[in-house]
Amino acid sequence: QVQLVESGGGLVQAGGSLRLSCTYSGIIFIIHGMAWYRQGPGEQRELVASITRGGSTNYADSVKGRFTISRDNAKNTVYLQMNNLKPEDTAVYYCKGGIDRNDYWGQGTQVTVSS
Repeated sequence: QVQLVESGGGLVQAGGSLRLSCTYSGIIFIIHGMAWYRQGPGEQRELVASITRGGSTNYADSVKGRFTISRDNAKNTVYLQMNNLKPEDTAVYYCKGGIDRNDYWGQGTQVTVSS
């Protein structure tokens, strides 16, 4: 059973920073890619950032230059460093893993940015 657990969310003032972590566990043969999504109040879930098996990264236009996705294979963890946060970044952030033949999601972590 593969599990993804996010952590690192919280309340921060505009202009501040947070680092989200997503730790995966279980019987895993291949990780095809990992990604962070977010869902704001009354909004659809959207892709924030992704990282492929080869290390290529991709970002939503709204977070380019502010967010950085990275991973530590030794720790089975993917990170999302979020700098210069804005109130519109407020959302529940979810980690998604393309692992073996399935996609797995974490439970989400709340990020709230106050103005």
